Amino acid sequence: MQRFYSVIGMLLLLTGVGTVGLRLIEGDPWLHCLYMSVITLATIGYNDDIIDTDAGKIFIMVFAICGLGIFTYSAFQLGQMIVSLQMRSLLEKRRMNKSIDALHDHYIICGYGRMGATICEYLKNKHQPYVVLDIDENVFEEHAEHSDLLYMIGDSADDDVLRAAGIERARALASVLPTDADNVYVILSARMLRSDLQIISRAGEERAVKRMERAGANRVISPYASGAVKMARFMLSPSVEDFLEIADDEGTGMELADIQIREDSVYAGRELRETDLRDRGIMVIGIRRANGERLMPPHGTARLEPGDSLFAFGTSDAVNGMLSASDV
Repeated sequence: MQRFYSVIGMLLLLTGVGTVGLRLIEGDPWLHCLYMSVITLATIGYNDDIIDTDAGKIFIMVFAICGLGIFTYSAFQLGQMIVSLQMRSLLEKRRMNKSIDALHDHYIICGYGRMGATICEYLKNKHQPYVVLDIDENVFEEHAEHSDLLYMIGDSADDDVLRAAGIERARALASVLPTDADNVYVILSARMLRSDLQIISRAGEERAVKRMERAGANRVISPYASGAVKMARFMLSPSVEDFLEIADDEGTGMELADIQIREDSVYAGRELRETDLRDRGIMVIGIRRANGERLMPPHGTARLEPGDSLFAFGTSDAVNGMLSASDV
């Protein structure tokens, strides 16, 4: 941008020199002098008798010769900048698409408003891969030069856009668009493409929660209701809420996570007491079976099966290491 401002400043300075020079030599009104400077630089041309004095004619000749060179140079620089910006945008888009194509077990965030940006910041702090979808290109302008933000511009409810974002390989999708209707469309599209995808959606109104659940959302969050309940819990049991917030406080080094047991997991088929999870700094406080059954707290003899989810509490390094490596 500094180069652009330099070129514009050069053109304005040149026009100003011509205007002031004609004013001093010819004594014409300022507007007329400005008009003469502009049409001289633009090589539009005018009648010979428009300049009365010899000094004015000499000034115009020198101004036209010098001005034409500077004007041509400035036009060339502006054209070069436009082409450079277009090429940079094209290369950046190719790089981003290539990075998105390489994602696996990532998260798709539909909507980059305040909630979307907060979710992305949280995932970034947890070193989790994600891609953002938004139809408004302007929301990404300030991140255009940030190579760590992967995003796509398009309708989040469009099947082609979701496929391009790697929905077949994604771990979960969060729809946080401004309106409930838009979120419902995204849920329907995502569920049709992936029947087993974890889908979380934002609901602006309580009456939209059931609609989103029927559309296929696994979990629907109402920010206002959730915030009100959390405030009420703080009033009733402040110490308990403080403990629960430990998982969200980066300074504690502790984290609460949902760890999936896969078919090829080294823990599949083993009792909880036979695993090395505690030695790795992870405490299992609950187990959710594939059929929805919950074991809280789980007994040491509880056998871990493929499809189980472990509610694990432990050090951030241990939890993030297991989530990133998918080694369970």
